[in-house]
Amino acid sequence: MESEGKLYYGIKEVAELFGINASKLRFYEKEFPMLQPRKNRSGDRVYTQADLDLLRDILDLTQAKGYTLAGAREFLKSRDVNRQQNARYIAKLREIKSFLEKIRDDLNTPVGNAPSDSSIEF
Repeated sequence: MESEGKLYYGIKEVAELFGINASKLRFYEKEFPMLQPRKNRSGDRVYTQADLDLLRDILDLTQAKGYTLAGAREFLKSRDVNRQQNARYIAKLREIKSFLEKIRDDLNTPVGNAPSDSSIEF
């Protein structure tokens, strides 16, 4: 379902990709607030690759895995919260890694290039 260099897809094109009708797409927009395709100047819905990925997840949850609409909505919301938490953890771990790499580099600095003893506090 990856795009072939396209940034936006029309509602008919998306409906054909997923084998559903346009009214079902509009229904899912109402049921899943996170699915909000942009509208062009003439007011037509245009879907991005992110919208297609989310729609694929919604259809997988509701059709293949048997989730109710409310259950799928809650699953996707909690998944987004978990992703945000994980992103914060990853950012913190990168900070720690950077700090540890700096310590390692300082330890690997030859003695002649080390800071003078007067700058080291015990």
